[in-house]
This record gives sequence, C-alpha cells and structure tokens, in this order.
Amino acid sequence: MSNTASLTQLPLMKTPLQQSHFHVDDELGAATFYMQPEPRPCFNTALLKELRSFQQAVAQKVQLDRQQQGESSLKYTVLASSIPGIFNLGGDLNLFLQLIQQQDRETLLQYAITCIDIVHQMSVSLESPLTTIALIQGSAQGGGLEAALSCNVIIAERGTQLGFPEVLFNLFPGMGAYSFLRQRVNSALAEHIILSGKLYSAEELYNLGVVDILADSGKGDQELREYIRQTNRRSNAQALIRHTRSCYNHVSYKELHDITTMWVDCAMNISERELKTMQRLVRAQNSKIESMNSENKSSTGT
Repeated sequence: MSNTASLTQLPLMKTPLQQSHFHVDDELGAATFYMQPEPRPCFNTALLKELRSFQQAVAQKVQLDRQQQGESSLKYTVLASSIPGIFNLGGDLNLFLQLIQQQDRETLLQYAITCIDIVHQMSVSLESPLTTIALIQGSAQGGGLEAALSCNVIIAERGTQLGFPEVLFNLFPGMGAYSFLRQRVNSALAEHIILSGKLYSAEELYNLGVVDILADSGKGDQELREYIRQTNRRSNAQALIRHTRSCYNHVSYKELHDITTMWVDCAMNISERELKTMQRLVRAQNSKIESMNSENKSSTGT
C-alpha cells in the first residue's frame, strides 16, 4: 500500500509500494518505513526491493538537501511494522525451501546479498548524517531481529518476543545477527542468544543491553517521539558518537558477505528432516496470520 502524501516528500522513490508504506514527519525530521508483507510477515523479495528503494531515496534526499541548503531536515529513518503484534518473522522460509530443494544456490545467494546490502546500509546510517531506528511493537524473529540489530537504536515494547529460531532447522541467522549482536554484548553471550533458539522478551534483552529503549506496551510511538526530541537537544554529541561508532566499531560489508556465503553453503546441505521442520514453521506462520485475520474481521464486524 503506497502513501501518496509521503511520495511527494521523497520524490526519488522509484519502486511502487505493495508490501509496505512510509510516512515522513517533517516536525520530527523522521522518515518511517512500515513493513506490511503478504501473505506472511517475512522478508519476501518484493519487500526487500521496496525497503532498499526507500533507503536509496532517503539517502539521496539527504545528499541533495545538503548540497542545496547546507543541511537536511531529515535526521532519522525508522523501520517499523503495520501488522499488529508482529514486527517481522524473518527470511522467506517458503522461498528457502524451494531453492534448497532445487539446489539453486545462486538465487539463494542473491537473496542473502540483498539482505546484507540493506542491513549494512542501516548499520552505517545510509552513509548519511542520519540515525537509524528500529521500532519493535511485535514479534521479531530471525531476519526480523537481524534487521533491528543493524539499526543504531532499538526501541522495543514490553511483552514483545525476540529471538533466532534458525537452530531448530540446523541453520544459523546468516545476515548479520552475530556481527551486530557482538557490537552490543560479548561474543559468548551473542553465541548463546543465537544457539539457544529461545524467544526472549523485550525486557530480557533490554537488561542484557541488546535493546536500547524499553517502551510500555502500546507506547512505542510515544517513546520514539520522546527519544527524537531529547536527541535533537544534544545533536552535537549524537553526531560525534555516531561518527565514532562508524569509524571504530562498525561491521564491514566483507564480514557480512563472508558470513552470508557460509550460510548459503550450509543451507544447501541441510537434511530432509530439517526441511520438514522448516515446512512446519511455514505452516505455523500461515496459521498465525489466518488467526489474526479472523480476529480482526470479528472485531470490525466484517
């Protein structure tokens, strides 16, 4: 679903939006990308293309503003979701199944590279004087949590569930999870979080230092606005910290590429039993969405 009003504010946006929409808040200086993928709340190829196009349009707008005006009023870009109770459930498992069964390594590698292109850009603030923020108001699993971890700031509402289920089918989250977790916690804890396969509460990950800001349930948007207002009052310090992180504590694109290539090689060799586990997870995702849709229809009387 496209947001026509916002399209006029990001004139360089080239991809028609069908799996997402976005909003530009001029008062806050924030452009928010809302994921709304169908039929499952995962990173399908269409959503990835739309998110990458949004990133490019934001970066180009900031660059043009700086060239023409000296600075840009756009200071933040936010990754969020329009699906109640779900941020993103990760990679497109149905696509993974097909490509692994067909032994189509090249297409799976292309998918993985598209993912790391996106998370790397998030991690380096779109190579612009921006702060990237993940606003988690629902379940974030696998690649959904990886995408959040790549952002400069993570805001999560109490009660949301976050984790990496890939170990259930003998894989690991291969698009940046370990690299970005390692920036926030020590290596041993990063490994434990990934290998446990556990779904953590936002409260647990906040206490571990993974989540930056813990919002009350239903108050994520309010907490986001408050964070931006506070940050704007100390913009010089914010810019210096961001520059320091970018120079001395960044995740290189090569590291992401090397790890995701290993992930693809591992995926090509998982067993039939593990593929069946992946199939069960796809069915579980489908059931969850069907149940949510039924509840929404009941509540609206349609």
